[in-house]
Amino acid sequence: MIEIRFHGRGGQGAVVASELLARAAIMDGLKAAAFPSFGSERRGAPVMAFCRIDNRPVRTHAGIYEPDYVVVLDAKLIRMVNVVDGLKKGGNVLVNSPKTPSELGLDTSENVFSVDATGIALEMGLGSMAAPIVNTAIIGAFAAICPDVKIENVVEAIKQAAPAKKEKNAAAAQKAHDILKGV
Repeated sequence: MIEIRFHGRGGQGAVVASELLARAAIMDGLKAAAFPSFGSERRGAPVMAFCRIDNRPVRTHAGIYEPDYVVVLDAKLIRMVNVVDGLKKGGNVLVNSPKTPSELGLDTSENVFSVDATGIALEMGLGSMAAPIVNTAIIGAFAAICPDVKIENVVEAIKQAAPAKKEKNAAAAQKAHDILKGV
């Protein structure tokens, strides 16, 4: 089973990202479940979302405490939350940041990747300068580091289920993927 924990802020789309990722995995014949973890937080407050992907039906809907992947939609959360807490040995961290992985200062010896999802979102007109919507760019980048998720399925999931600007969101995912793959 692949377990992914998303860290973001309310309004950035962490919950939608987990749902779109689950949809993309299902398109490839896998089983998946996505669910959020938040209380009465408001826009801008830290939130978590989770996604599990497996060959068998996913019946666990509890929080993910030992993820294979951690996806961080706002790099400022690194100073507020221990985003790498419980990360499995050999795990991967993907951070939305224009900084290089070594510049992020994460306390982990595991694999760290970064992509400027904010820059991509702003370029595509997703959200505003004050509140860019980075979720589709970040899951496009995720497909570049997770061999079990195909970018074609991520793009199709976005076109089918993104709440708005489906084509621009799909283009953001593809661009982030291509940047991280070095294409």
